[in-house]
Amino acid sequence: MTADSPDMHARQPRTIVYIDGFNFYYGAVKGTQHKWLDLEALCRRLLRRDHIIKIRYFTARVAAQADDLQRPARQATYLRALATLSLVEIHFGHFVTRAVRLPLATPPAHGRRTVKVLRTEEKGSDVNLATYLLLDAFKGRCDTAVVISNDSDLAQAIQGTQTELGVKVGLINPHPRDRRSRKLRELDCLFYRQIPQEALAYAQMPEVVHDAKGPIRRPEGW
Repeated sequence: MTADSPDMHARQPRTIVYIDGFNFYYGAVKGTQHKWLDLEALCRRLLRRDHIIKIRYFTARVAAQADDLQRPARQATYLRALATLSLVEIHFGHFVTRAVRLPLATPPAHGRRTVKVLRTEEKGSDVNLATYLLLDAFKGRCDTAVVISNDSDLAQAIQGTQTELGVKVGLINPHPRDRRSRKLRELDCLFYRQIPQEALAYAQMPEVVHDAKGPIRRPEGW
């Protein structure tokens, strides 16, 4: 019997993986050479005993910055490469920029003690992730769910998925151990794991992948 035989899959739990894209990026791959990441290969390495039927990746399209005009192009290239992976489904949130007034760290003795700044926040990913987690469990689409995030805002949805819908949830923290969310760590989940750096290094896509439009090349510096 091969590792991919139907009989083996029949004995494995059907698993859907939910990846909080920006939480994952800033926790695990920013500043590394592991950005050209094959999410299927990574999930299979982290979940060797599971039959992964879908990987939901939650993100938002970034804008150019004054010091990094190529940021959107690099992200678009990566998203196009991810779309070649049959198990990956990408769900988009959005960014909102608004003016807010914040207190100065060292206010002057006289004059204004606050300053008006532009704050850009990513919206929708955590809500989308929580919604799909609950909906997939309610519809019976999976036997287990695995959430890759360190966002404590997801705690209620994870708890509800387990206690109200009967689907156990495993947690994988993309951040260092000393930055673990206590709220998530205290949940009675199926498991709680870290992402080893060697798993990220192992799960890199080839320098060039292809889709119907042609070659997709790994961005320079990645």
